[in-house]
Amino acid sequence: MIRLRGHLICATTEEAAAVQTHVALHTELSRAEPGCLSFEVTRTDDPMMWEVMESFRTQDDFNAHQTRTRASKWFEATRGILRDFRVEDLRD
Repeated sequence: MIRLRGHLICATTEEAAAVQTHVALHTELSRAEPGCLSFEVTRTDDPMMWEVMESFRTQDDFNAHQTRTRASKWFEATRGILRDFRVEDLRD
């Protein structure tokens, strides 16, 4: 299993608004991907920060997610936002 955990850290209210605008569809599409075990993007107590937690069955599933995401409206709208993520390979 591959797990990504971390934060989106917005520098401006416009960046935070872009996340808010696009997060629901991004979450829906991500959860529908083959191999997606969980996918959550939630606002923290800081209105400029979002917690990201996702897991995928295999590295290939995770890679496919990354490829789809890079071609999405989500990425187009949020590409400039600081991402502080850690990816872990959780083998049994």
